[in-house]
Amino acid sequence: MELGWLLWGAAVLLLLLHVLTELSPAVNFALRIGLYCLLCLLCSALTAPLCLLVNGGRTVKNMRIIKTVVKTFKYVFGLRFEVKGLENFEVEGPAVIVSNHQSILDMMGLMEILPDNCTQVGKKELMYTGTVGLIIYLGGVIFINRKSTTSAKMVMAEVAKTMANENVKVWVYPEGTRNCTGDLLPFKKGAFHLAVQAQVPVIPVVYSSFTTFYNPKKNLFTSGKIKVEVLPPIETKGLTSDDVSDLTDRCFHIMRETLFRLSGRPS
Repeated sequence: MELGWLLWGAAVLLLLLHVLTELSPAVNFALRIGLYCLLCLLCSALTAPLCLLVNGGRTVKNMRIIKTVVKTFKYVFGLRFEVKGLENFEVEGPAVIVSNHQSILDMMGLMEILPDNCTQVGKKELMYTGTVGLIIYLGGVIFINRKSTTSAKMVMAEVAKTMANENVKVWVYPEGTRNCTGDLLPFKKGAFHLAVQAQVPVIPVVYSSFTTFYNPKKNLFTSGKIKVEVLPPIETKGLTSDDVSDLTDRCFHIMRETLFRLSGRPS
């Protein structure tokens, strides 16, 4: 009898939630964001032991496992990815990958195309996000203190050594923060200093604007299609620190033009 009432109550609750999501965009947005955060926490908790068992601890190799899990999220939220240019990841040796940074959903886009032997640079605060912090730590993510310029420069110097010694690619968001405006914020130069210091190519990656299906200001979060394009590598061999500003500007303009093209808006 109690089980019957429990099932009945659950059915009524689900019906009520469905009605609320149809009537209120704010409720729909909150529920979908809540589900996304819950999935991240639960899947991180379940994946962490597997990473420890398979690879024994913190290593970029764990990104393969994490990638496999996160790639299932798109089916829950009705997102489709249209990807071009993956062959541009096939450079010999290390590289710095730079991409636009729009929202907390970027992790799904990242894991959709993440090449093997590639880690990310992320803000130090991510370490303290529970099981999510644990799983990205196990994945070899390199943490920087954005409030300390000296600390960030020291970390980047170590990243350059790691890239050379371990033959890894590093993924950086040069805007430095999320930006869901449909445009790019000015690029910070850290990623480009890193590429020049290590004398490795820069590979730009551009995701089309999320604004047609995701906009927190409008409580919009629906299904949608994301176009992704991996652009040809930009060589840095022979460049010096004096060339970093030009390299940054060049990459910014190429990525901005691509963003507008993929998003169907005039440049």
